[in-house]
Amino acid sequence: MFRDIYDVIVVGGGHAGAEAAAAAANMGSNTLLITMNLQNVGQMSCNPAMGGIAKGQIVREIDALGGYSGIVSDSSAIQFKMLNRSKGPAMWSPRVQSDRMMFAQHWRNKLEQTEHLDFYQEMVTDLLFEKDRIAGVVTTLGIEIKAKSVVLTSGTFLNGLIHIGEKQFGGGRAGESASFGLTERLIERGFTSGRMKTGTPPRVDGRSLDYSKMIEQPGDTTRINSSSKGTWCTAAFSRTRVTDMAMLASTSFPTVSSKVMMSVNVLCFRYLRFNSSRALSSIKA
Repeated sequence: MFRDIYDVIVVGGGHAGAEAAAAAANMGSNTLLITMNLQNVGQMSCNPAMGGIAKGQIVREIDALGGYSGIVSDSSAIQFKMLNRSKGPAMWSPRVQSDRMMFAQHWRNKLEQTEHLDFYQEMVTDLLFEKDRIAGVVTTLGIEIKAKSVVLTSGTFLNGLIHIGEKQFGGGRAGESASFGLTERLIERGFTSGRMKTGTPPRVDGRSLDYSKMIEQPGDTTRINSSSKGTWCTAAFSRTRVTDMAMLASTSFPTVSSKVMMSVNVLCFRYLRFNSSRALSSIKA
């Protein structure tokens, strides 16, 4: 059923787990992604958006390093907006609102098309060790799966606790169980456990809202993709727009190495060249 030993086991199929599994498998490592529900791989929990202030730069850094978040965001996008336009280019932050069901489906499709990647649906409740070295995981059914390394991306599910008013109960997301066992095991091995709070917006019935009293927040008419691997530029833009895009490519990656930033700039200008001869001539002018 399983390999004798995996190079990498990733526990958790959220955004971090999906990226971790894809990264390991694309580097040639035999990888197993274990999650409690394979139907929820890459699911958007509350706000169906990727990017935003600070986070938009991270999405593009992930893309520069070969990740899938930007590609999936672009393929499922329903609105794009560049935030902080009133400030300098270093403060611009791309945000994509996506169709949440399409987003999760596209993530799963990308992972299923990735070589060296296996999937398994079950809860991981314990870790295997050989002296002080990780050796694999144990599931709720008592199945031991061996691995040279284990990546935990359990997110809010790890010993998760939900507060609704004065009520408290275990859970990783509304209607879904928390993941138990790993926290206790990690504490036994010397790790410190703590909690971080997330805030969930209230759900309202759209039929009860008077939209005439609200201010519409339209997306940008000119779209700049989250990923350089899609259609970064799909038409001939004005000189101002091309200049903006060139500046964005140079300023959206402040925390990555110069080699990575250089490759990102090359990608950007390659797409400018291939998709818009007028844009290229604007840069040369």
